[in-house]
Amino acid sequence: MTPLHHRRTQLKAQLLQQIEALQPELALLPHEHPDIDQMICELESLTPINQPLRQEYRPLLFGSWALVYASRGTVVTRRINLPLPMPVGIRRIWQRLAGPEETGTAITSENGAVLSLPFVGELTATAQGIWQPFEEGESAQVSFGALTVQATRLLGIAGLHLPQITVPILDFLRQEALWITSYLDDDLRFGRGVTGNLFVFRR
Repeated sequence: MTPLHHRRTQLKAQLLQQIEALQPELALLPHEHPDIDQMICELESLTPINQPLRQEYRPLLFGSWALVYASRGTVVTRRINLPLPMPVGIRRIWQRLAGPEETGTAITSENGAVLSLPFVGELTATAQGIWQPFEEGESAQVSFGALTVQATRLLGIAGLHLPQITVPILDFLRQEALWITSYLDDDLRFGRGVTGNLFVFRR
């Protein structure tokens, strides 16, 4: 094991240990965790893959990833952090990436969250998006085309096949954002939003 590989392995273990020590809400809602952010920045400089969006790395990139940390929260969790009539809990947040097996460049993204609402049950929300990677192989322009909401547990009853509600996002309302994949290995991935928000995903 090279010194660089040893340091990367050591940092990964420390990072995940600190994230796991947080309550899910603290890891995914806007809070300051400078030690965690510093470890993320150091690991970014040690990434084993410098152009993670290139075609040859797609098999490693594709699949389901669990979001375990967001330095400034997410679009969903920032709203949960606002004063609400009832508390909303976060069960899990994930991102599923896929794409054409041959020469296509676009990457499809499904961002999902399972939320718990008191006296109601669980709600699953998913947003379907497209990544258009840039030639430098690290960043992509991201846009979302539809939002789906479904009650997956109602009044404590699981296994209900309730209908999904899909809301298309009209072209003139669709916003694009820059997304940077700053670290990728077999079981860990980092992303950066345009505002510098840090995201940690793991298999």
